[in-house]
Amino acid sequence: MTMLVTGSAGFIGSHLVDALLARGSTVVGTDNLVRGRRENLSAALVNERFSFIEAELGDPQHVPAALAALGPFDMVWHMAANSDIAAGVEDDGIDFRDTFQTTRTALALAKTTGARGFVFASTSAVYGELDETLSETTGPLLPISNYGAMKLAAEAAISAAAETFLDAAWIMRFPNVIGSRATHGVIYDFCSKLLADREVLTVLGNGTQQKPYLHVAELIEAMLFIVDATAETPGRHLYNIGPQDSGVTVAEIAAAVIEQAGGGARIAYTGGDRGWVGDVPRFAYSTRKLANLGWSPKLSSHDAMQRAVAECCQERGL
Repeated sequence: MTMLVTGSAGFIGSHLVDALLARGSTVVGTDNLVRGRRENLSAALVNERFSFIEAELGDPQHVPAALAALGPFDMVWHMAANSDIAAGVEDDGIDFRDTFQTTRTALALAKTTGARGFVFASTSAVYGELDETLSETTGPLLPISNYGAMKLAAEAAISAAAETFLDAAWIMRFPNVIGSRATHGVIYDFCSKLLADREVLTVLGNGTQQKPYLHVAELIEAMLFIVDATAETPGRHLYNIGPQDSGVTVAEIAAAVIEQAGGGARIAYTGGDRGWVGDVPRFAYSTRKLANLGWSPKLSSHDAMQRAVAECCQERGL
């Protein structure tokens, strides 16, 4: 099959490209290389079944015609989005452009290139801040960040497309995803701070923020499993993806990064129950629907965190 992967040089997208190529697919990747890195595609770029085009999907007037010309595509995997939630709070145009507008462009590419399947990287942030366990039927959905709001708007646009030109649409709601090639996130940020100052690690909030974490390798495995298991069923497919536990705290992650980096740094908390405006400090995630389909992660949030900390520290030279 021939696949289009947006955000292909990014954290999740580059791992997805490698997995699709390993399965024998022909893959066309696109990325604006703002957060994505060409080195993430080092293995893919020497594969004759992979093509890469640098493109800004958030500005549909500047999408290269060559991208559509590389079709037809069997499926679009839309991974491109703004990943900096705090930046989106300061400027709501960031999420509109990099999350919602890129989705509109990716849907337009699916339509013009004949792709009948569309897979979207959504997020637990669409649920907002709720005390209940978050399942696929939870509602109403009231996100508290522009990031979550534009992901939810993108879900709606994809749902509408599934009524017109798509045979099937998969909306995958991710928890906090961690692992090698990270370009953002709490572990990445802690590594950056320790590289700048080995004496003090400043932690936003009070450290009690607690969330489920999934290693990127298992996220890719889950996405491919879902699509394979439901490929013959048309329509909309919505799945939470994540571990079946309550997660780990920010304080635990900070301690693990300090230990992996050789110890010695003290932690300085900024205070409050969340890191920034729009941050959901804790949530409980139901993945029962995915488990009933036949897939569950092998790593707990704690184990995924420990593996990701080791990978990030090695990559960053800590």
